[in-house]
Amino acid sequence: MSELSLHELHAGLNAQFAQVNAMEVVSTYGDTPGEYAALRNTVGVLDLSFRSRICLLGADRKKFLHGQVTNDVNNLKTGEGCYAALITAKGKMQSDLYIFSLENELLLDFEPGLTETVSQRLDKYIIADDVQIVDVAPHYGLLSVQGPKSAEAIQKLELDFLIPEKPLTFTSIKSEMLGDLYLVQQARAGTIGFDLFVPLNALGAVADKLIAAAKELGGRPCGWDALELARIEAGIPRFLQDMDETNLPPETGMERNGVSYTKGCYIGQEVIARIRTYGQVAKALRGLRFVGDLQTLPKKGDKLFLGEKDVGYVTSAIHSPSLNANIGLGYVRREANKIGTEITLRTADGESAVTVLEVGKFSG
Repeated sequence: MSELSLHELHAGLNAQFAQVNAMEVVSTYGDTPGEYAALRNTVGVLDLSFRSRICLLGADRKKFLHGQVTNDVNNLKTGEGCYAALITAKGKMQSDLYIFSLENELLLDFEPGLTETVSQRLDKYIIADDVQIVDVAPHYGLLSVQGPKSAEAIQKLELDFLIPEKPLTFTSIKSEMLGDLYLVQQARAGTIGFDLFVPLNALGAVADKLIAAAKELGGRPCGWDALELARIEAGIPRFLQDMDETNLPPETGMERNGVSYTKGCYIGQEVIARIRTYGQVAKALRGLRFVGDLQTLPKKGDKLFLGEKDVGYVTSAIHSPSLNANIGLGYVRREANKIGTEITLRTADGESAVTVLEVGKFSG
C-alpha cells in the first residue's frame, strides 16, 4: 500500500486509514455522520492525494490527447478543463479523466492506482508526436474543499485566489513561499466544491490552514467514508466502483458531460457513434431505492430481477442519512430501467423491492 505523504498529520487528528486500489486513504476521523454533515451543510476538507495525476508535455500534447479521449481537448483554453473517458477500440472504458489545460501542459486527474495503466495506454499511441508523460503525484498533492462554505474556506487561506466561476475551470497563483498552486471548481459531494493542487513541500502547511479555516466555519476534516455517502447521494458514479472496463461510456451516463459527438476521430469513436446512431445501450446506470428495512445493505454485484428475469446488478449502496433510506446505483437492462419501474433485489438474505430512479434523484 502506498502511504499518504501527510499520514502523520492525519494520524494526529485521530484518523483511521483504509486502502482504495492499493492506495492509502483516510476512511474517517472517528465521526463519519459529523463529517458527512459538514460536506452537506458547511465545509469539509479532504486529502485526495491518493488520486492519480499525470501531466502531458510537448508541442503536440493537445492534438495527441484529443485523439485519445471521448471529449474535446483541442478547444480547451488555458484555465479550462473537461471530463472524458479513455476507451479501447471496442469502446470499453479504461479510465475516466478530468483534463485541465495549463499554460504549458495538460494535467490529468483520475482514480487511484491507475497511473501505470493510463500512462502505458497513452504511451502506446505516441509515435512521432512531441509528447512526454510525467507522473506528477510525487511532486503535487491534492486537497479538496467541499460544501456550501467551501469558497469561504479558500478565501481564509489569504492566498489571493480568484474563485473559479464555472465547473472544471481553474485559477492559479505563484507564491514565493509555497510555489505554484492551482484551484479548480470541482464538486465531488453534490454541493459546490474546489480541488487545490499544492506542491508536496507545501502540502502540510496548506492542509493545516484549510482545516483551521473549515473549523472556523463550522466544518472539519473529512474522510473517504463520508465522501462516499455524499457522492452516492449526489449520483456521481466512480470508476472501478460504478463503472469499469466492461462498460461503454453511454451506459454510465457520461454522454451528458464527458462525450463530444462533434469532435472527430478518437480511439473507439466509431463504436460510440454507432450506439448514438442506431439505438440505445442494452443497460444503463440508474438510481436505486431499496424499499423496506434491509438487514444488510446490498453488495456490489447483487442481482436485480423483473419477475424471474435477471435485469441488472447493484454497484454501490448506502443508508442515506438525509433521506433515512437505503439507496444505491446500479445497471438495469433497457426493458426494466424506465424511471419508476419496480424490480426485485435478491441476495442471500432474501428479497427486497427496488424502485428504479433517475441517477441522483433518490427522493422521487
